[in-house]
Amino acid sequence: MSTGLGSVTMNRRPARRDRLWLHALLLVLTLVTTTIVGARLAANFDQNLPAFQFDEDFDFLFALWKNPEALLTGLPFSVTLLSILLAHEFGHYFTCVFHSIDASLPYFLPAPTLIGTFGAFIRIRAPIFSRQDLFDVGVAGPLAGFIVLIPVLGAGLAYSKVLPGIATQGDLTFGTPPLLWLATQAVFPGVPTSDIYLHPVARAAWIGLFATALNLLPIGQLDGGHILYTFAGPLHRRLSQGFAVALIPLGYFFWAGWIVWAAFFLLTGMRRPAIIDQSPVGAGRLRLALIAALIFLLSFTPNPIQTAMSI
Repeated sequence: MSTGLGSVTMNRRPARRDRLWLHALLLVLTLVTTTIVGARLAANFDQNLPAFQFDEDFDFLFALWKNPEALLTGLPFSVTLLSILLAHEFGHYFTCVFHSIDASLPYFLPAPTLIGTFGAFIRIRAPIFSRQDLFDVGVAGPLAGFIVLIPVLGAGLAYSKVLPGIATQGDLTFGTPPLLWLATQAVFPGVPTSDIYLHPVARAAWIGLFATALNLLPIGQLDGGHILYTFAGPLHRRLSQGFAVALIPLGYFFWAGWIVWAAFFLLTGMRRPAIIDQSPVGAGRLRLALIAALIFLLSFTPNPIQTAMSI
């Protein structure tokens, strides 16, 4: 994270070698699974069909098996999504390298989910003793991912189209974070968001916005939790619990997934690092914290996903 004091470095374990083959294999597998999802999104986009139709989506998998060349159409989605995730994780990783903190390369998690992955993470394999270091590592990922996300969102919207009512059709509908609303109004002035059919590249950017908002929640071991601990110190645990509990009414009134996340955080996510160096973080990091808070507000939506039954 920040200072790189000699005493801190000496107390850290020697850096371990990464199993490059494992990181590469997981990345390739995740590229495959997200490209499959992207191919389906591209086919639906070209045919003006809702993005997600579960019954027909399963049929598409069998058709894809017979025509694997169609996978190429899924690359814009998968490459965009993985670029955002890579930027986020390498933001953490290179900050750790800068501060001589032993950390792994990113692990990607391929999975048969709606987006083809459970995301990615790095393992920090040594204690972080400095408030400044903790802040730097925590904030670097969301900032890096957001910097990549902005231009690809613009490019995705440039290829999106107007199709009345399309956003409310299909088995799933998606909320509109403030940044997406602002961007759609710039590209499609006066057009309701429910009439804008997002290109797969823009949909990958939407996933990036959701992941950014989730990571910046000021809870436990999330990036936002690290930022919170930098400034709140001993109050971190109680504040984290309070923010996690606040997700429950959001789950009741908007998206039930918030209740699942609240339970997960309350059961597993309240640990905090043992900070020894309590040096002030300084005005520059305070400004970065405010920027991170703004990014959270631009990325967050209380109702990110609705099923057809809840509409």
